[in-house]
Order: sequence, then C-alpha cells, then structure tokens
Amino acid sequence: MVDENKDKELKTKESEQKTSAVQVTTVNKGLDNKSEDLKVQQSDSKTTSVEENFVSKSLDSNNKQTKNSKLQSDPVEGKKNESKVINQKEDTNTATESNKKEVDSKQPQKKSLKSNSNNKHAKGSSNQNEESEYIEKLVSINRVAKVVKGGRRFSFAALVVVGDGNGLVGHGKGKAKEVPEAIKKATDEAKVNMIRVPLRQARTLHHDITGRYDSGKVYLRSAPSGTGVIAGGPMRAVFEALGIKDIVAKSVGSSNPHNMIRATFQALSSASSPKLISIRRGLKVNEITKRRKSSSVSVDGVSDG
Repeated sequence: MVDENKDKELKTKESEQKTSAVQVTTVNKGLDNKSEDLKVQQSDSKTTSVEENFVSKSLDSNNKQTKNSKLQSDPVEGKKNESKVINQKEDTNTATESNKKEVDSKQPQKKSLKSNSNNKHAKGSSNQNEESEYIEKLVSINRVAKVVKGGRRFSFAALVVVGDGNGLVGHGKGKAKEVPEAIKKATDEAKVNMIRVPLRQARTLHHDITGRYDSGKVYLRSAPSGTGVIAGGPMRAVFEALGIKDIVAKSVGSSNPHNMIRATFQALSSASSPKLISIRRGLKVNEITKRRKSSSVSVDGVSDG
C-alpha cells in the first residue's frame, strides 16, 4: 500500500511538471509574437515618415513652380508683391525714425524744463536781492473803522516809504484787516510809484526847495557836510530812504503825516541839478557851476560888509 501511494505521488508530480513546462513554452511563444508585432509597427512608421517627407518635398517644388509660372505669366503681380515688401520695409524705417525723433524731442524738453527752473531760481534770487537792497520805512499805521448795520468793522491803514539810498524813493499807502497785509500793500505801491532825485555829492540837495500839498507846507534847504538830517518824523524817513545825509527841513502847516509826505515828494520832484539845467539851456555844466561859485562869493562879501 505504501508503494502504491508513492507511485501515485510521483505520477502527480510528473504531470504537474509537464503542465508547468507547457505553460512556460506558451508564454515564450506569446512574447515572441509581441516582439515581432513591434518590429512590424516600427517598420510601418518609418515607411510612413519617408512617404510624408517625399510628399512635402513634392508639394514645395510644385508651389515654387506655380509661383515662378505666375510671375512669368503676370509680371505686374510680381512687381506689386515686390512693392509691398519695399513698402513694409519703408514703414518700419519710418517708425524707427519717428521713435528716434520723439526721444530726441523729449531730451530738449527736459533740458528746457531744467533751464526754465534755473531761470526761475535766478529770477527769484534777483528779486530777493532787489528787495533786500531797498530801504523800507514805516511812517505811520492807523486803525480805522467802518460803521455797518451790525456794528463797526476795524481795519488798519499803513503809510510806507521805500528807497534805495541812492536818489530813488517812493511812498505808498495800504489798508487791510491785518497789519502785515496793510504794510505789504503799502510797500508794493511805493515800489511802483518811485521818483529819481538828483543829489549833490550823494549827500544833499543842489538847491533850496519849497513844497506844498493841501494844508501841508515844507521847506528843504541844502546843508554842508557834517550837518546831518535835521527834519521831523515823516520827512526824516523820506530823507533816510533817499540817501540824504545833510539837510535842514522845516514843516509849516499841517502835521498830518500823509500831507507832510506828499508835500515833501512834491518838493523833491521839482528838484534840479546843473546837468539838467545845462541840457535845458544848451550850456556847459562848468559855466553854470562858475556862476554859482561867483554868486556865492558875492553874497559872502555883502554879508561881511
């Protein structure tokens, strides 16, 4: 019994080995078939690519032939195409030139802006220098009132004298609700209304003058060096701004500063000099100065006698 069981087991093992060998062979056959299929597909793809290349080459050659034939048959169209290409090139060139011009135009604009800003700074600095050169004198400031329905509204009136200290002087008045604004308005008006007064040796007047405005009356007399400015308050401000160092002045009449200032300016505007008189009479300056010296000598002799 034992031997029979052993024989059966051996037979079953042999049969299993045979079936496994058969399966292995079938698998190997399937792999071989797949590799052959891949080879066939690769060869087919190569042939198709070669055919496509051939077809594209043939189409290119046909297109070239048709173009040449068209150019030969229709030379006008060929010229048109050439002209189109030329026009396109010209358009591109013009566009580049226009861009260059725009860039070039922007650069001088920037330069002009810089130059304008520099000019503005220069003008501002020159204006500041001119303002600093002027001598400003506040003569009087007065509070005035305007009566309205609800009460009184107060404002300030300023009288200012402005000069350069070298024969140029002007006066102005301004009114505002605040003092600084009133002074600013007065100084601006004074700078606009300036007169030139001839001075002798840049220190005094050439001759005695009288001036009058309404009820204000003033006398101005030239003085030798070392006399100083002998004048009242409003007139003193005018002489200091004008640059006079030696003068004797007297106010007769109204003590209102507005009337005194206007009478003083009326007198100064009537001042003259030997140069102006020589031009008016057609003489030389020496002749006029000689006459003045001789007259002064004769006056001194009479006073001594």
